[in-house]
Amino acid sequence: MLDKPRYSRVSDIIDLATYMASKVQGITIGDIMERYNVSRRTSERMRDSLMNIFPEIDEIEASDNYKHWGFTNNVISSLISFKPKEIANLEQMQRRTTNKELKNELTDTITKIKALTNKRQTNAEENIELFMQTEGYAVRQMPQYTIDLKTLDIIRKALQTSKKVTGIYHDKHRTIEPLGMIYGAKIYLIAREKAKGDGIYNYLLHKFSDLKLTEKTFDKGNFNLHEYAKESFGVYHGEILNVKLLFSKELAQEANNFNFHPTQKGKFNEDGTYTVTFRASGDKEIIWHVFRWGEGCKILSPKSLQKEYKQYLQNCLNN
Repeated sequence: MLDKPRYSRVSDIIDLATYMASKVQGITIGDIMERYNVSRRTSERMRDSLMNIFPEIDEIEASDNYKHWGFTNNVISSLISFKPKEIANLEQMQRRTTNKELKNELTDTITKIKALTNKRQTNAEENIELFMQTEGYAVRQMPQYTIDLKTLDIIRKALQTSKKVTGIYHDKHRTIEPLGMIYGAKIYLIAREKAKGDGIYNYLLHKFSDLKLTEKTFDKGNFNLHEYAKESFGVYHGEILNVKLLFSKELAQEANNFNFHPTQKGKFNEDGTYTVTFRASGDKEIIWHVFRWGEGCKILSPKSLQKEYKQYLQNCLNN
């Protein structure tokens, strides 16, 4: 593993301070190695350099077997600032979201961030507006789903404390163990429901009612939301498919710049077409996505998905 050249060290140390302060349980040597793509020896030097600058850094107890280091107070808060472009990015997200409650929360967050930069407020506002005007924002035509802020708060507390929740879903009273949320056009709650077995299920958050936090705790085990999300195309889970898509010459460049899935690999073919491969479950979402590309996208494999797509197109014509 190659270390970065010396000229980048100062910026890395400043970024490391911010990164460390953002983690409640601090960070490990492994975290530094992964974030900055450096060797273990260099990551230890970066940690030591930071500790020389900030004596407030100390070793923090954690539930795993690794040593964690973090700040014992908020000493670096005055060193952190927000760039106009960063605030503009948040405002882009606020405008794009279709959930009214999340839109309100983002609005409040943006207001607080702007308040922290009040010394340069006028200049910041002008720069933010400039970014918004030049970049524009997308309007997505889709249904809006109302989710009460109380519901979000209950789920967040359950996720933080590993406590079970109860509620009505599809006219049935359920006790579930929340594991995480996936945000998209809709918000999905990822959870276990012991009454259904040990499987992990996706629930539409806006369809819950009478949601309550219990005092009963549960063990999340080795569940990792990031790894779970990587297994699917969208939010649906099922059989893992080895998918290969072929894009026409006209769509090749666009497909090359498109993020299909974390496992994707792509290549340009001699005839100018473009091939994408990835491993994921969620056959229906893959089919819906292929349909959006039109006739310029073909499913090469697996054959089962190709057959399912043909049936889907036939059903669309017959309805």
